[in-house]
Amino acid sequence: TVRDDFWWMGFSSHPVLGEPRINNWNPWIVSNWLTAVLLLEEDQETRVATVDRILRVLDVFVDHYSDDGGCDEGPGYWGRAGASVFDNLEILDWATDGEVDLWAEPKIQNMAKFIYRAQIDDHYFVNFADASALVTPSGSLAYRYGLRINDSAMSAIGAWAAQETNVAETGFSDSISRQLPALFSADKLLSATPGTVLPRDVYLPGIQFVSSRDVEGAADGLYLAAKGGHNAESHNHNDIGTFTIYVDGKPTLIDIGVETYTAKTFSDQRYEIWTMQSGFHNLPTINGFDQVDGAESQATEVTYDTNQQQTTFALDISSAYRGAGVDSWKRTIKHDRGLSITVEDAYSVSEVIGDFILNYMTPCDVEIQDGVVVLNTKEFNEGRISGAATLHYDAKRLEASSETHPVEDSGLKRVWGAELTRIRLKMRNPAKSDTFTVRICR
Repeated sequence: TVRDDFWWMGFSSHPVLGEPRINNWNPWIVSNWLTAVLLLEEDQETRVATVDRILRVLDVFVDHYSDDGGCDEGPGYWGRAGASVFDNLEILDWATDGEVDLWAEPKIQNMAKFIYRAQIDDHYFVNFADASALVTPSGSLAYRYGLRINDSAMSAIGAWAAQETNVAETGFSDSISRQLPALFSADKLLSATPGTVLPRDVYLPGIQFVSSRDVEGAADGLYLAAKGGHNAESHNHNDIGTFTIYVDGKPTLIDIGVETYTAKTFSDQRYEIWTMQSGFHNLPTINGFDQVDGAESQATEVTYDTNQQQTTFALDISSAYRGAGVDSWKRTIKHDRGLSITVEDAYSVSEVIGDFILNYMTPCDVEIQDGVVVLNTKEFNEGRISGAATLHYDAKRLEASSETHPVEDSGLKRVWGAELTRIRLKMRNPAKSDTFTVRICR
């Protein structure tokens, strides 16, 4: 019986979340389905028809991606999103003796490159959505994907990941379908020169992701990542307009990530979880309201510009604050290389009915002074330390405070240790329209 009603195929609605959800389940399941059909189905006509159907399902996932290859599920899911597309294409390449060869397609190449475009430094990767800030991609997958698309930088990051996980001593820990091709290419992988890319600028307009660093190829100085998008992305948090800042490759203003998955995570109570809420991202609370979920909560008027000295990313996030009476909330994030990162919030509301608060999450030790929040270096887990910076604000118009939040989830503790701090800049006398600017310096 032919079925189209499995939600992961993308042809029908998700049983809990409603509208069709396209995520990593699609290529991951398809890769196993394709392997089983090619190995077990003896009838040629049935095998061909089934493979044709499999590819139609996979097309839904690939079509969901923009040409820039951006993964809205974050780098933590790349291994079962873009990398599972690689699995499928490699299986097809083997099965057809090279007749099905899509490695030169720009979208397929960009789906690979996303993983190194999202690397901040070492094991820190940009972790919007349900991704951890600590990621180590599969060395073999990245290496082999790089060979297929003729990208030496991609292969180098695969060699780096293999070195970091000591595969020469511990072996390959991936699923068996990936271990077999990994074994056959192990000699080349282990003799390859490891390296990381760390591009100075990245902009992926399909998912409205931007990153900018002071120095090409190095973690020295300031690093900025920010996002637009919408609040119905796969594994999303309510977070359009949020940003992260690292200093010398160390986390300073952060995205918390996600707690260990439970039934609640994928229920209609998902956004009751604190890590999913905009108030625990680097975002404003407007008239007492935080962001709400849904595709209609989307960034508008998105612009991006970069040059040798500066990167600027701007967007209007007002649609995510339904009920708050927001006419516009234009956020402009500007990175002046070697100097500072400024965040300007210019807004207009129909009336003032509640508090206006600028929120920031940090693993640093926080010291509040008049007009300056000092973010001091702090050791928070397994010998890892935070960055250090100063956050400058107008003390006459904003009242600064901080509050410590215990981290109780074991997965988050592994990343951030026992606690995080939320900095809150509350507007003293909010008006119906105004502009506020904060500046972050090393």
